[in-house]
Amino acid sequence: MRVGIIGAGPAGLYLGYLLRKWIDPNIEVKIVEQNPQDATWGFGVVFSDQALKFLEKDDKETHDFIEPHMERWRDLTVNLPGATIPIDGVGFTAVGRLELLLLLQERARSVGVEAEYNRQVTDLSEFEGYDLVVAADGVNSLIRNTYVEEFGTKIEFHPNKFMWYGTTKPFDTLTQTFRKNDVGAFNVHHYRYAPNNSTFLVETDDATYKKGDFESMGDEETVKYFEELFAPELDGHPIITNNSYWREFPKMTQERWSYKNMVLVGDALHTAHFSIGSGTRLAMEDVIQLTKSLKNNPGDIRAALEEYEEQRRPIVATLVDAANTSLDWYTDFAQHMEMDPYDFVYSYIKRSGRISDARARMVAPSFMQEYDARRESQ
Repeated sequence: MRVGIIGAGPAGLYLGYLLRKWIDPNIEVKIVEQNPQDATWGFGVVFSDQALKFLEKDDKETHDFIEPHMERWRDLTVNLPGATIPIDGVGFTAVGRLELLLLLQERARSVGVEAEYNRQVTDLSEFEGYDLVVAADGVNSLIRNTYVEEFGTKIEFHPNKFMWYGTTKPFDTLTQTFRKNDVGAFNVHHYRYAPNNSTFLVETDDATYKKGDFESMGDEETVKYFEELFAPELDGHPIITNNSYWREFPKMTQERWSYKNMVLVGDALHTAHFSIGSGTRLAMEDVIQLTKSLKNNPGDIRAALEEYEEQRRPIVATLVDAANTSLDWYTDFAQHMEMDPYDFVYSYIKRSGRISDARARMVAPSFMQEYDARRESQ
């Protein structure tokens, strides 16, 4: 079998490894990546404790290979004007995105798969004669953009703006900081992904973005603005940029996941808002199922792709629906900030629509005990 993979992110690299590890060490695997081998955009990748269970269950060897490189913590913190409120029991792990890519490159190399870097695919005829061609090249996928109608792609951009920064301040937990000034409302998602580095993702609503005239503000001026606004959190540490620019989050779905011998995985297939931290998890789960389906249907690519979609679509839909509900909550985060701080945090916990009161009391008993006591005293 000959398999061409466009994109050497987590999905592409991990698929190259799994194909030879789980199916046949002689499968011909070609991975092409437009960026340099040591390039990455963004900073850290975060997983909930439960999110990592999929990897431990399906591929303990790779789980155990990656796990020692991860930062971990038990609680989540919400910073509001005049209140810092911990949410107990919400465990997370994180790793630098570049470090994860280097680890997955090593896994691919262990089965004889080497990606070709610094080479952009512009003509899909390069993969003529391949049994399977996999789009693992992200939101701007060449294959998906070439066959938009065939895949039935729908993309809707969320109005909030966000900027992906980093910092040398190592935060103790995954923290959500909400702040207002004379321009409007801002939110920062920040968490440690290495002993001395953290992701520092700034988000704001469209009204604040326009009032602050951020569109015309230069890069250095913007960094200085946020270093001053979030000085208490940064504690003298600088903001670090890496292809950092204002973006709108794309909500994307496909009517069909494959066309002919081409199939979508990861961010080329679906998006899940960063507020629930499931993008990389979904991508790796996609290729696990794709590999299983190929193994279950030897010599029948069409049947394998149909099984892949049948098995994965309901799972992806559940997670993406939760991510979109969480995203909708962030649309109005400025209004939510008018709540009592504990009501705000309670609303934050339930923002995805997946956490009932009973589950909240089980997962975060200390916070819920304090929340209940405050409600009873009102």
